[in-house]
Amino acid sequence: MNDIELVVFDLAGTTIADAGEVPEAFTVALQAHGLHVTNENLQAVRGASKREAIRHFVESQFPGDAANLIARTEKIFTAFRQHLAAIYTSRGVKEIPGTTDTFAWLRRHRVKIALNTGFDRELTQLILQFVQWDKDFVQTVICGDEVAQGRPAPYLIFHAMEAAGVIDVSRVANIGDTALDLQAGRHAGVRWNIGVLSGAHRQEQLEKIQPTHLLPSVAAVPALWKNQS
Repeated sequence: MNDIELVVFDLAGTTIADAGEVPEAFTVALQAHGLHVTNENLQAVRGASKREAIRHFVESQFPGDAANLIARTEKIFTAFRQHLAAIYTSRGVKEIPGTTDTFAWLRRHRVKIALNTGFDRELTQLILQFVQWDKDFVQTVICGDEVAQGRPAPYLIFHAMEAAGVIDVSRVANIGDTALDLQAGRHAGVRWNIGVLSGAHRQEQLEKIQPTHLLPSVAAVPALWKNQS
């Protein structure tokens, strides 16, 4: 494990506590624009680009020409982002317990840290301001609106590698709380593809993707590292 140069962490549910704010914001925004989704529908898109998830729902319930699809998607995405920002502003944002300690431990061992997320840059910056994670902890942040395709595509991870100056996927670990997070890691071919049980998906859902490791939360990463060294 001394060969690992970069650990790529998901945001909501992996490093940021998720108390249902994201599905709440999705539900409010979609229903306000005449779309109805079940909890199962929302669970299936956890970890995805939020804009791509909304586009999927719009396309399935309001088929039409491309211009109308794009316009409706953007309206709902704006409403989702505004509602989620309001929730975070009123209720606050908290890290998964032990996350900052794990970041500090990795930095002391000269391992680079990246965050990747299905959120857009504006919302991501709001979240990072709440938890005060700056470049002293996180060198690279890649957002869902900065890649051609979100998870399960591997591009968030590849862009994180590019930004961190890491060229070998065998020197990268990926950590996430959803099946899509782990599918992206598998598609990227990372050495460690780690699931955590602190977020959206349960153990049986993550085990279907065959992660290299399954942890209670990112707080357990240093212990895992020591056991594998």
